[in-house]
Amino acid sequence: MTSIASKTTTPTATTDTHKRMDLKTSAAASLAHALMSNNIGDGDSDDDDEENLAAFADLHLSSKSLYISQTPAQVTKLATLLSSRIEMGQGEAVLELGVEDDGSSMKLTRVEYDEALMNLRKCCIGLNCDVSVLHERRDLKMVLSNNLATGVSGSNESVAEEANVPSATKAQSPATSPVSPNTGGPSPTTKETGSLDAPSDKFVASKSEDGYFYAHLLIRKHAGQVEDLNELRIAVVGNVDAGKSTLLGVLTKNVLDDGRGKARINLFKHKHEIESGRTSSVGLEIMGFTSKGNAVTTDLVNGAGSKQKLTWDDICANASKVISFFDLAGHEKYLKTTVFGMTGCSPDFVMLMIGANAGIIGMTKEHLGLALALNVPVYICITKIDMCPPNVLENTIKQLTKILKSSGCRKIPMFIKTEGDVLVTAGNFVSERVCPIFQVSNLTGEGLDLLKLFLNVLRSNSQGHYNPKAGVEYQITDTFSVPGVGTVVNGTLVNGIVHVGDSLLIGPDSSGHFTPTIVKSIQRKRVNVPVASAGQSASFALKKIKRSSIRKGMVMVSKAADAKAYYEFEAEILVLYHSTTISTRYQAMLHCGGVRQTAKIVGMDKGVLRTGDRALVQFRFMRNPEYLKIGTRLLFREGRTKGVGKVVYLGPKDTQEASK
Repeated sequence: MTSIASKTTTPTATTDTHKRMDLKTSAAASLAHALMSNNIGDGDSDDDDEENLAAFADLHLSSKSLYISQTPAQVTKLATLLSSRIEMGQGEAVLELGVEDDGSSMKLTRVEYDEALMNLRKCCIGLNCDVSVLHERRDLKMVLSNNLATGVSGSNESVAEEANVPSATKAQSPATSPVSPNTGGPSPTTKETGSLDAPSDKFVASKSEDGYFYAHLLIRKHAGQVEDLNELRIAVVGNVDAGKSTLLGVLTKNVLDDGRGKARINLFKHKHEIESGRTSSVGLEIMGFTSKGNAVTTDLVNGAGSKQKLTWDDICANASKVISFFDLAGHEKYLKTTVFGMTGCSPDFVMLMIGANAGIIGMTKEHLGLALALNVPVYICITKIDMCPPNVLENTIKQLTKILKSSGCRKIPMFIKTEGDVLVTAGNFVSERVCPIFQVSNLTGEGLDLLKLFLNVLRSNSQGHYNPKAGVEYQITDTFSVPGVGTVVNGTLVNGIVHVGDSLLIGPDSSGHFTPTIVKSIQRKRVNVPVASAGQSASFALKKIKRSSIRKGMVMVSKAADAKAYYEFEAEILVLYHSTTISTRYQAMLHCGGVRQTAKIVGMDKGVLRTGDRALVQFRFMRNPEYLKIGTRLLFREGRTKGVGKVVYLGPKDTQEASK
């Protein structure tokens, strides 16, 4: 999400907590965030960095003159700035109308606010975008202070009474009030601001047009073709019986649960999963959002109030953004499947599920540790709040807060209570320090609207991870044999662009060789497309290749690439936990991207390793050579996770040389 000088309307928190958070309250902070999002200074050429800096220098959309009483030059400038910001946001952007770059108010009256919104919508028509209002609010405090300063009498008390504000109250501006983190209970109400869509607020119920107006706006491009869809991949993890499959059923099928597993039935692949209610394989479900921010699910309620069944083709045809959920197993005996889903499917985010009644038990800490080890941003859903006693829920929240603040985690828990919380937190989620926490009920639907809004505005920060200009690199996570089509592989395109008819190399096989093949057809979300780009998940139908010769963990690369497979490699590792010591000849299951194979330690720069130790370690695969890249994150486990690290050298290396 691209937020312009994002400010929050939620209650204040402690000063120390506020200082730790980057809420982008200044133009400099906005620029720093933009630079970080686009990887300026990431090792590319200085010329590229200078061009990027120059591009950001004029991105000041928070200027009142751009929206009010526009001249032709201002219209052109606004269109240029919006186009750049939307391109930065991968087809979408979230703007805060009513706040200047320095955090001060634009002081938009109702008439000016309506004019600014109308001009913005006109501008976006030419950009093939829609503008939708995510959240509106009105501030009476400045009007009160202005009246007091100018000596206007008679109206202060009545206006203050209407806003439910004492006329002499000095309070923090809504443009600068921070989020209230680290609290699980009900948030105290703010008396200076209100939401225009909250009918219970006296301030909102009033018909008065006094005050200054603000809004969070979603600007999103129409996706002309399926290959242009903006996609987010989210891995869903958590302990068994936490409600993972049920929540996905509720989100993707647009139906509430009945308390007996009704919502999850259609997500299961196998008979034993239906009978036990427990996922044992990697499930995949999608939901879409239109350019106006409306959810598109497989069970869509039409205007007449009746449900309409939509296929994946229909969802992709109606949506401009698609969320792909990977439903992973929660039981300990399926941990290898869960780890493969976390490493091989390249998720942008992890949704950790915690049952409010059960608390943090079983594999919850293990799955959280996996996400931290792989450096994937995490947000948390506390489920089953409808059946949980308040004291038990409070205890679960205390446990969770303690773990997130611990030295091993160092997250800032943000309990989401309002739409303003959602928008501010989603804007700061790219920092990976923030951990949003939702409290939901699949039975009553409580909290689901806030979760859907979060998914709607959430934006991937993976622009630097995928390079469409590089040679093709496609990681295979699954294989199929389709009658009438032949061999089909599924996975993620990490680098490059693939067209139908392209000739590629697939491998490595057991000997480390790569075999030529041709892409017959390409599908995204079960829809035929002519091309797939870096960062997208897609399926390829292949010529001249048998399914039996393909396995998970293989890659497809361009013929020009000098692709090699390695038996041995060196990695920097950190031992998370081991009951005794680790020495040479120690064997463990190693996960590195899509690779999942047993590896043996053949050398290290220390005699033995214990819990908490770091070392340079030489690994050797036990069965087949694998395609690896320097810098790839890995983890190894023997039962549960034992350690994490990253690849620093490929090929055999003398133990003495490794120790230097």
